[in-house]
Amino acid sequence: MPEFEGLYIGGRWVPPAAGDRIVQISPLTEQPLGVAPAASNADMDLAVAAARKAFDEGPWPRMSVEERIAVLKRVRDLYADRAAGIAELITAEMGCPSSIAGLLQVGYPVQVIDYYVELCRSWEFEEKRGHSIVRQVPVGVVAAIVPWNTPHSTFTVKLAPALLSGCTVVAKPSPETALDGLVLAEIFAEAGVPEGVLNVVPAGADSGEYLVGHPGVDMVTFTGSTAAGSRVGSICGSAIRRFSLELGGKSAAVILDDADIPSVVQGLRFASFLNSGQVCTNQTRILAPKHRYTEVVEALCEMVSTMTVGDPADPATEVGPLVSQRQRDRVERYIAIGEQEGAKIAAGGGRPSSQPTGWFIEPTVFCDVDNSMTIAQDEIFGPVVAVVAYDDDDHAVEIANDSRYGLGGGVWTADVERGIDLARRIRTGQVSINGADNEVVAPFGGFKQSGLGRESGPEGLLGYLETQSVFCPD
Repeated sequence: MPEFEGLYIGGRWVPPAAGDRIVQISPLTEQPLGVAPAASNADMDLAVAAARKAFDEGPWPRMSVEERIAVLKRVRDLYADRAAGIAELITAEMGCPSSIAGLLQVGYPVQVIDYYVELCRSWEFEEKRGHSIVRQVPVGVVAAIVPWNTPHSTFTVKLAPALLSGCTVVAKPSPETALDGLVLAEIFAEAGVPEGVLNVVPAGADSGEYLVGHPGVDMVTFTGSTAAGSRVGSICGSAIRRFSLELGGKSAAVILDDADIPSVVQGLRFASFLNSGQVCTNQTRILAPKHRYTEVVEALCEMVSTMTVGDPADPATEVGPLVSQRQRDRVERYIAIGEQEGAKIAAGGGRPSSQPTGWFIEPTVFCDVDNSMTIAQDEIFGPVVAVVAYDDDDHAVEIANDSRYGLGGGVWTADVERGIDLARRIRTGQVSINGADNEVVAPFGGFKQSGLGRESGPEGLLGYLETQSVFCPD
């Protein structure tokens, strides 16, 4: 495990003002894994001041795009060289199975940087319209706050467009993944990012809220729970401060009546249980046609019975421990609520007997679920799915849209065109057909309480730019 004594502020490693430390606990052994510095409000003041000075007086916003691209390319190459070790660190910190960490945790960040480097090469930051010059200029100092489930993927989809646009950033990693956040700071420092351009300050919720409300911040980009996002939006709204939110989800997997069920459930192995269920777009509401309902439930139960639960560092493991005892307690509360409200556990539902330590929950399938039940409406964020019956396509769309969330979803069918037509009726930010993967070229974000704004694609760059019109004489 890497060891850090300081926060990364103003291009230097600075001891935390209050001397606070975050003790990282292994979700597998339940023993201390490492120690990281924790930022206080005073540290947030220092980080914002450094970012403010770098934006107002420093070279970064005044560099050419090609000069900024050169720095991000160095970041990309250094990151790729260290990717295997970073994946191991994230697996140790939050329990992501190593079988998918290479793609989910460290493969995607490289793709993101590559994409935005190429996009910015051809982007028109200034154009002539009539007698006017229309400029796209950086928004300023950005506070970037990310969760623990995909820390580097979430950071880079914010950092790459923000930095390439000319913004400076104060980045707050989650306490559960503080070490890997500081490793990311090491890489940017080695790549030659000017002082103050990126500041990395792991901290808890209180100091995070202080950062959100800091008067030196021009924009907040937040990924996390809907409850926390509501608070972020409230603070930013009162200050007329720009913000983007990528929040929770309760995505529906609509299995159409023509689907090949064995193939579908193998797709749901990934689409519903990715990262041990700790992904906001996981398809955790399984919508099955009534006349095939029993077939779907039985196939799901058979599939989850074959999933390997265990040490996340073992390449054979598909379901690792949840990130914390608090998270396991939360999932167990939802499982109990599901039973109390009349749903039935068809598979799983408890702690695996094979794992005497670690914050594990068995892959769990609920049947006899009504879409109004708590387990069909709330984001559980664990390896738990609920199977809901529907009558016809119109009813399936009605159920899929009967949610306060609108982040993701999927349609599973033998007829791709039929699937696309149905997807167009689902009110979510993204819908996959037969488990197709998302792409960095396409925007990512949610409808309703799943957030505001978009990341990835050109839309992700536009979020960090302001538009200025310069009216010129004839």
